[in-house]
Amino acid sequence: MLFNSLTFLFLFLPITYVVFWQLTSKTRRYVWLALTGYVFYSFWNYKFCSLMLWSTLISYVAGLGLLRWQDPIRRRLCLVIPVTMDLALLGVFKYTNFGLATVNGVSTWLGHSTDLPLWHIVLPVGISFYTFHTITYIVDAYRGVITPTRNVFEFASYVSLFPQLVAGPIVRFRQIERDLENIDHAERRANLNIGWSFFLIGLSKKVLVADTIAAVINPALARHSDLSTVDAWMCMLGYSYQLYFDFSGYSDMAVGLGYLFGLRLPQNFNSPYRATDIADFWRRWHISLSSFLRDYVYIPLGGNRGGRWRVYRNLMITMLLGGLWHGASWTFVVWGGYHGLLLVLYQAGRGSWDRLPTVARRTATFGLVVVGWVFFRSDTFEMAAALLIRMFSWHAGSSLVGGPVLLGLLIVAAAAAHWGPNTFELPHRWSPSYVAGFALLFGMCLLVLYGAPSSPFLYFQF
Repeated sequence: MLFNSLTFLFLFLPITYVVFWQLTSKTRRYVWLALTGYVFYSFWNYKFCSLMLWSTLISYVAGLGLLRWQDPIRRRLCLVIPVTMDLALLGVFKYTNFGLATVNGVSTWLGHSTDLPLWHIVLPVGISFYTFHTITYIVDAYRGVITPTRNVFEFASYVSLFPQLVAGPIVRFRQIERDLENIDHAERRANLNIGWSFFLIGLSKKVLVADTIAAVINPALARHSDLSTVDAWMCMLGYSYQLYFDFSGYSDMAVGLGYLFGLRLPQNFNSPYRATDIADFWRRWHISLSSFLRDYVYIPLGGNRGGRWRVYRNLMITMLLGGLWHGASWTFVVWGGYHGLLLVLYQAGRGSWDRLPTVARRTATFGLVVVGWVFFRSDTFEMAAALLIRMFSWHAGSSLVGGPVLLGLLIVAAAAAHWGPNTFELPHRWSPSYVAGFALLFGMCLLVLYGAPSSPFLYFQF
């Protein structure tokens, strides 16, 4: 089920909302949130609900073990066993065919004839996100950052919470623990305005901006070898804004839905295209993932401790794993390595970089990010190479269908992404003009949704 679908807007959400606020006890609200999370997930494929249930139960039991035992060996087992199981499930479903295809490719390159058959595996939607939820819970409990909950329904509602279930943000238990503990005292009207405001802004980002840009650039990128230099740059700029408005739109909708149920989800985007350097970009882009990689990969590797070459190594390993997390493809690994290299270069020359004018730093950072998106968007290295060649050497090419429309969209998207306030910077006061504006936006979204099938969010594939 999609947030931008009529089924969600006029059936699932109203029923879930009304019933939730009719329930008064803490346990009943936990049960209802957990149940609706599984119903929401089952609209994609009910069979994979068992994977989420298994991950939930094994992590819950491990949390109880960490509450009960204090000796290091048993506590270590409570950490290693559930994390290993979670990563094993993620590895089997997401990376098995990637590994088999890599072995086949390497063996062919070496002159052998290995032909391992690929498995017929369906990647469960959102497995990367709810797996990271359970991993952060266990690791934080082991470190003593949180106290594991004894209430299985509370933990189940946290893992299967439908606003952030399939595309994040990656919410750590400690970030919403207080709201979950006080869920029976939540007031329906307290965050009603801000909740609907976030949700409608996110819906507009997705339906009116991201999907409209996609309608122009997707057909063009399908024939990328015919693009002119100007059109190649326009398509990659369009994809940069499409990805931002698509994913930040989803995150805004998730935050808004959380508010509607008395839960405050963390900010996931903070105007990333205003970043003045690549490190600043990663403090602003997909914040829940970048902070996860920092706290659970980079710092355990040593972080900034040790010599500069160790720091560079830690940055590269972290970003390579971050790229691999996004998808089982070498193009994603290269994209992660590209950002790791940019971070290394920034660390090495930050003194000179930081002395440049702010406008120059922001422009250069955005340009470097756009180039990186070529690998992120490309299905193959051949496609990435073709796009880069067209972007950095002159090609006439055929005219882009919908070029003037795309140009107008780019101007609007750029104004909003580079100079406009992000959703967390808006006042969210429901004045008459604010309500009228939202009514107009919602009406426009409905017209689009009635006229065309709902398009999935880009991060569903991760």
